[in-house]
Amino acid sequence: MFTGLIETIGAITAISPRGENRVFRVRPDAPFEKLRAGDSVSLDGYCQTVVALAGDAFEVEVSPETLAATTAARRKVGDRLNLERAMQLGDRLGGHLVAGHVDTVGRIAKLEERGGFVILGIETPEPVLRYCVPKGSIAVDGISLTINQVDARGIELGIIRYTWANTTLRERRVGDGVNLEADLIGKYVERLLAVRFGGGEKATGGIDENYLTEHGFMK
Repeated sequence: MFTGLIETIGAITAISPRGENRVFRVRPDAPFEKLRAGDSVSLDGYCQTVVALAGDAFEVEVSPETLAATTAARRKVGDRLNLERAMQLGDRLGGHLVAGHVDTVGRIAKLEERGGFVILGIETPEPVLRYCVPKGSIAVDGISLTINQVDARGIELGIIRYTWANTTLRERRVGDGVNLEADLIGKYVERLLAVRFGGGEKATGGIDENYLTEHGFMK
């Protein structure tokens, strides 16, 4: 489990095949103290297990599922990634609960400087958009962010200067893909309501205005 507060940025220094997997060697800008093989690290939002240490770098083995579901397959040597180690019990939760399981890839539709911050617009596929609400949370390339606006095509966020300067967002351009993880709590709420009102454990129906009205949550 992660918080979405990026600890540092790291550069991919090597990529090699291992069967159907790819091994990324990553060197953090600020070395992770006491990092061990078996530890979990979020790379641009997808949770990976450290399989080896190599000096001030570490290696992870990226599976075909992760390559297909995230931007990992597009990464090349020299690319930079947002890094966060798994949280420990007792840590402050400064962002929000992030599982490190990317739901889908969105596309940057807008980057616009406005005063002291940057407006980031993301075209958001329905599997994530359904959980997006104004002032709600979302993880974008592993970064915990607050949603400003939601429309039928996607979301809009305001990025403060600190976040812009200390993550890879400043290196992104319109058209780039970004990893999206919807709010974990929203997923559980939908699932529990679907099971309760949708006809058993296998229920998977979505929650919308008609559903809420039908079951007495709205008038």
